[in-house]
This record gives sequence, structure tokens and C-alpha cells, in this order.
Amino acid sequence: MSPPSTSHRLRVAVLLKTNTGGRWILPQVDELRGRGHDVVVILPAGDGRLTGELRRRGVRVAESPFDFRVGPGLPAGLLGLRRLIRRLAPDVLHYHLLASAFAARAATVGLPLRRVHMVAGPAYLESRVIRLVERLLWRLDDAIVCGCRHASNRYGALGCPPHRRPVATYGVNTERFRPDWAAAPRPGDAPPGGPDGHPALADRGGPGGPGGPGGPAHAEARAKARAELGVADDVFLAVMVAYVYPPRRLVNRGRGIKGHDVLLPAWRRFRAAHPKAHLLIIGDGWGDAGETYRRRLLDRFGVAGDPGITWLTGVDDVRPWYAAADVSVSPSLGESHGAAVEAGAMAVPSIVSDAGGLPETVDEHSGWIVPADDVPALADAIRLAYRDFAAGRLPGRGRAARSLMVRRFDSRRSAAVVADVLESVAATGGR
Repeated sequence: MSPPSTSHRLRVAVLLKTNTGGRWILPQVDELRGRGHDVVVILPAGDGRLTGELRRRGVRVAESPFDFRVGPGLPAGLLGLRRLIRRLAPDVLHYHLLASAFAARAATVGLPLRRVHMVAGPAYLESRVIRLVERLLWRLDDAIVCGCRHASNRYGALGCPPHRRPVATYGVNTERFRPDWAAAPRPGDAPPGGPDGHPALADRGGPGGPGGPGGPAHAEARAKARAELGVADDVFLAVMVAYVYPPRRLVNRGRGIKGHDVLLPAWRRFRAAHPKAHLLIIGDGWGDAGETYRRRLLDRFGVAGDPGITWLTGVDDVRPWYAAADVSVSPSLGESHGAAVEAGAMAVPSIVSDAGGLPETVDEHSGWIVPADDVPALADAIRLAYRDFAAGRLPGRGRAARSLMVRRFDSRRSAAVVADVLESVAATGGR
């Protein structure tokens, strides 16, 4: 996709199927508004967290007449969405998540606007049925902004040309997620910022600095969180941060996508030989079906009776728990970048599966990559991380992870790329 080639104010409508999740759109909305564009976000009705945050920032929110469900109300819902979009008259309709993409395409056929699909996670392309459908429907998008290189490659395999599938990560706010986030600024401290003055590009996690692993702010946050868990400082602590999504029939053979059922048996293998270790899992079930599946996992793997595992729900701020951890584990069966970017920004090295875009989040200095759905391989990788923990090498990997996130995954830098794409599509059609 070429650089921006429009100078007039655009009307941009952002469509999302959830009013609770999807807070990763916020940097993009902020960037577009900062460039002077008029932005309205179309969300399902209700007072979700995303709706509240957008309104707090002064962003206009429109309630979608369509509830993104397949059922008897589908035709009327899509017709209502079409009327809403016609009334808003956007130059560009920007939609995230597959259900939003299907709704946007169906509701806007023949309307004089540009369509930009952004792929949050490419797991749906593992389904043969969905690939067959997307092979036809991607042609309705003027551009597909892919959240990882893996997604761009998958759309390339479906016939989408390179200039129609640019890559821009959702990324992570590297100023909010940093090892010294809890440290109050001292009088006389210079404001954070890199050479270009961008606060998110300041890497305060260097060795010996206040935010580096072992620095005073990090050490204090780590000790406080571990005290709450009842985990001593010399105990190896691994963390997995992920919602528990319910199994989907068409993807991963009806299994949960985040790989909880891979990590739990792998951890059991590892801890049999390393009792001075603890696993912290953070994440609620996504909706009622996700919570039902989470409880099935608790029962299946005997989590409640295992003193080596703690599972926390209802966590609003995960940063203290990253500060407590020695390594993050993302054993997903398919996603974009997941929790690995948050962990890396917090100077926590990661073990990731080779599914989707996860391998893009680590290098040989900052983590480990294992085959997806491979319990023995995951247990071996946890043993390698433990060996580095015992040898005192994990803080160095954490600093490398932080550096990688600042260079490649800062969300505000990514938001600028997305805004460039939308401006270019508005001017040229992306063709």
C-alpha cells in the first residue's frame, strides 16, 4: 500500500462486533482523529467497556441495528445496518473481526464507499469452508490490513495481490506496558521519549535502569505481586494470559483456540521434575460458553487441587502479574500475536507456538518457539526457560524482548500505518 495521498478530511466509520473487547482499535481511532478525520464507531447496543472508553475520549458511537448473529432477524438486521451506514455516509468503512467483515460486505453492496478489512487473528483461515468463502469475498475489500505476516501470506494464497494485503500489527502500548510502569516520576526527570519525542518509543527497560529486570521499580512490583500469590522470589513462575474462548466446530476440530489443554499437561510433565515452580493462568471465559469450557478445563486437569497452579479471573490490570513472572507462555493453536507482545513489552521472555503470527513475536535472544499442539515439545521449552532462570539468564532475554517490542510492535507506530492505508484507499481505491 502506498503512502497517504489524500489531504482532505475523511469520514471514517469503524465497525466492530463487540462493545466489550476490541480495545486495540483505540490507538487507531486516536491516530485518525489526530490527523483531523471524522471518526464514528459502530458497535452493538449496550454499555460495554469499549463503548464507555470511546465515549470518555469524546468519540462518537453509533449503535448497530444488527447484532452479528445468524438467525431469523438476519435480513432485517443487515438492512438496518445498511441504512445506518448510508446515513453516516463514510468515505471509508473500516471493519475488524470476521463477523464484522461478513456484515459490512453484505450491508454495503453498491454503496459509494471504500472498504478496509483488518484481520485481528487469522485462525478462521484454518477452516477449509471459510477459506473457500473468503477466496471470493476478499475481492469486496479495497484493502485487507493484516495484523501479522502470517495472515497476509494466507490471503496471498487465496489470490489477494500484495498491494491489497499490507501488514500492520495491532501491537502494544509500550509506554503503558513497561517494567517500571508503577514507578512515580521523580522531580527533574525528563519526559519519556525517543529521539523523535514519541513517548511510546522510550525504552526504559535497559540494564541498570529503573525499569529493567532487577531495577528497583521492577523488583518492588515483582515482590508485591509474588507476595499476593504466596510465591517466593526463588520460585520459577510461568504465566499464561488469555481469555478462554469456547471451542468452534469449524476450527481446530472443536477445541479451544488458546491452547490451555496443551499447557496444562505440559506443565504437569515439567513440574514432576521441578517442584519449585508455579504456573499462573489469568483469564475469564469469553461469554457463557467460554466460562463453561473454562470450568471443564479446571475439572479435567484437576487445577483446583494442584498447589502448583493458580488461575485468576476478573483481572483488570495484568501488569503486576507480568512483573511477577519469569516467562510467559502462549501455546495457541492459532492467532496473531496474542499476549506475547504485552509480555515482551514488560521485559518478560516468551515461549510461543508456531501457530499464526506468534513466531513473529520472539527471536533467538528473547524466547522460544515450539510446534503447536505438541505437549512434549512445550514441556521441553519450559525446561529450557527454567535452566536459564536457574543460571540467571532470563533477565537478559527479557531486555531483548522489550527491545523487540519497542522496535517492531509499538501500537501507536502501527496505528500510523493503518491511518496511512485508509488515507491511501480513500484516494486511490487501493487498486
